[in-house]
Amino acid sequence: MPVLKLGRRALLALPAMQKTVIFFDEDLTGFGLKVTAKGARSWIVEYRPGAGGRGVAKRRLVIGTPATLSPEQAREAAETLLARVKLGADPAAERATARRAETVAELLDDYLTDAAARRKARSVALFKMYASKHIRPAIGSRKANALTHGDVGRLHRSIGKTRPVTANRIVAVLHAAYVRAIKTGALPKGTENPAAGIERFREQGRERYLTAEEFQRLGDALREAETVGIPWVPDPNKKTKHAPRPENRRTILDQHAVGAIRLLLLTGCRLREILHLRWNEVDAERGLLFLPDSKSGRKTVVLSTAALAVIESLPRLGVYVIAGESAGQKDERPRADLNKPWRTIRDRAGLDGVRLHDLRHSFASIGAGQGLGLPIVGKLLGHSQTSTTQRYAHLDADPVRRAADLIAERISAAMSGK
Repeated sequence: MPVLKLGRRALLALPAMQKTVIFFDEDLTGFGLKVTAKGARSWIVEYRPGAGGRGVAKRRLVIGTPATLSPEQAREAAETLLARVKLGADPAAERATARRAETVAELLDDYLTDAAARRKARSVALFKMYASKHIRPAIGSRKANALTHGDVGRLHRSIGKTRPVTANRIVAVLHAAYVRAIKTGALPKGTENPAAGIERFREQGRERYLTAEEFQRLGDALREAETVGIPWVPDPNKKTKHAPRPENRRTILDQHAVGAIRLLLLTGCRLREILHLRWNEVDAERGLLFLPDSKSGRKTVVLSTAALAVIESLPRLGVYVIAGESAGQKDERPRADLNKPWRTIRDRAGLDGVRLHDLRHSFASIGAGQGLGLPIVGKLLGHSQTSTTQRYAHLDADPVRRAADLIAERISAAMSGK
């Protein structure tokens, strides 16, 4: 191989080549310039990894071109790489590994696949939404081992300007994905988790508790909705040729929708626990619900007399207590949500901004306010920190049922205006 003092003069004096030639520097062993027959030029470093010796195959690494690095800059970069080689590094192998490294999107795919087998379906669906809508478009194509703390911080801040809670959840998903990747070996041990240490945005609590007067308005709206119907007014911005007469402008809600709202009020259950409740999970004789797969795992719900009366008043149209559109069909599915009927009830009761989940908070607040004790209230709600005791709930039902009756009776009285 020809040897030159690789500098600016040498570059200008090089003739056209008939074939690919590598010119090595006369001062820095391993530093060279590769020139092809087509005139392409690139700075290279050639070395033997490990202990070296003629028995070890040489490796060659391109570090740039004369268009991007001056001879002085290329020489400095080569000196740095060759110094690392003497200390045992293998820059060519490291670059090859980096090229083969997973992208952030691939890292997320692995995490979501694993989460699907371990987490609730709704949680996984939420994680996938975060990934597809926010993470992939911004950093999905980046190499996972090259993502930095600053990259994640910038993503967190940009989303947090309008959606701070979402921004916090996205960082949590990224953090969990990297923890799994390091644990399984997809990323080398010692890899820094770029989502670690990101300062989260402060989240405002959204708990809302109904007052006795609000309970009464809600009870009035529910009775109106299931009897004479809730009045409505045509949209003045829309043309309606055949609008019903004012006396006929009423919306009567179906019995199961109203029953579901009443059960949320009287049990403190989560929305999906009521909408997915099957008739074979109801033990009317003992006044219990046996939920096989709630958010906190298996769960036993003690029914108050008022709640049991609501369940017994509902006609059995299919597998689910709260019948949906496919009730009784072969491919019956639980009711998807209560958003539309709840908005109708909520607006009529003047409960602007109150969510269905706030009914659960209100149930708990009544219990705590009556001095029942947080362990009893937690047992009624099935909080995760007491989930290990839920399998024995039916053995300890009497004191819990008295608590459930006390709460439900107070709510029922408020809804009746008493």
